[in-house]
Amino acid sequence: MSKHILVVGGGLAGTMVANGLCRRLGNELRAGQVQITLLGTSDRHLYQPALLFVPFGLAGEENLFRSQRQVLDRRVVFHVDPARQIEAVTKKVTTEAGRVFDYDYLILATGSRLMPETVPGMVEGAHWFYDLAGARKLRSALQAFTGGRIVVNINVPHKCPVAPLEMTLMLHDYLTKRGLIDRTTLTYTYPIGRLHALEPVAHWCKPVLEQRGIQSETFFNTEWIDPVNQRITSMEGVTLDYDLLITIPPHAGMEVVSTSNLGRGGWATTDPKTLLHTVHKEIFVIGDTTNIPISKAGSTAHFETETVIANITALIQEGCWSHDYDGKVFCFLETGMEEGTYTWFNYVTPPRLGPPSQMIHWFRLAYNRLYWLSVKGLL
Repeated sequence: MSKHILVVGGGLAGTMVANGLCRRLGNELRAGQVQITLLGTSDRHLYQPALLFVPFGLAGEENLFRSQRQVLDRRVVFHVDPARQIEAVTKKVTTEAGRVFDYDYLILATGSRLMPETVPGMVEGAHWFYDLAGARKLRSALQAFTGGRIVVNINVPHKCPVAPLEMTLMLHDYLTKRGLIDRTTLTYTYPIGRLHALEPVAHWCKPVLEQRGIQSETFFNTEWIDPVNQRITSMEGVTLDYDLLITIPPHAGMEVVSTSNLGRGGWATTDPKTLLHTVHKEIFVIGDTTNIPISKAGSTAHFETETVIANITALIQEGCWSHDYDGKVFCFLETGMEEGTYTWFNYVTPPRLGPPSQMIHWFRLAYNRLYWLSVKGLL
């Protein structure tokens, strides 16, 4: 009997896993023994990490998007029709359009969403770069900025955990090159008692910020924003005035995960090694959708998809498990406009950061170009 693999979500994780399964299960697809279907939310595929560069005029929007159909293997059955309900017991997915899909294996790659509306005043008073509309708006604000107080405010949970640091350090270089740094006070806030959730990153960035004269405020959990008087206040009772507020809005998972009783807050409960749902063993969870307490980053999704591809292939072809996910993550970190570093870690090895260099910055820019080969599974 033919096996149906259903992928819910058309971002990096969903696209990579669908393409990878096509390569590994080519014989089974030709013989009609396997079918792979992907349910997406858009006919365009966005390269999200490049949004960091948009506010500085360093990424053209024409380089951010490709046709989702073009980045998918032609053997993937693709529908722009988001999942509305997942019935894990009967193994059925109902879509917004009312279609019903059965599955033998379900891959949840629904991603995350910005929730600025959960903080009073954030929508009206803040800028962000985590979606295209926000990146465009921030680009205009930076072009009009002539000096004053900038606050970079981080809220949790959020994906791309080093991106707020990258924004802060790139912003310092940007203002320096425009001759505005001496007329600007730059403040970075973080909600816990250090400057980053990853302790080695926090230790690394503390002297880096201090050397650049960037102020910091830890234990700053945003309570509300006053867009009229341009003030941001924390639950701890600290108020900061600003002329430009750049925030990382809190994130949530997608509603279909919660309404289908697969996890709270839209995060599916996930075994950190097998990447299987903790209750329903026909469901794999990858990318931002998991509730695993590791970085929600593109590289995390990349390494998770390799594990899922190998295991589904082994289960179909050999009836056995291949290997577990080891928690591997690799992240570039821009330390300014012309230098960068990186960090990598897994469940056993803590994060390590190398010295910043121009070469690593170039590698990052090169990957911005090579992403489209990566998402197709060619790298």
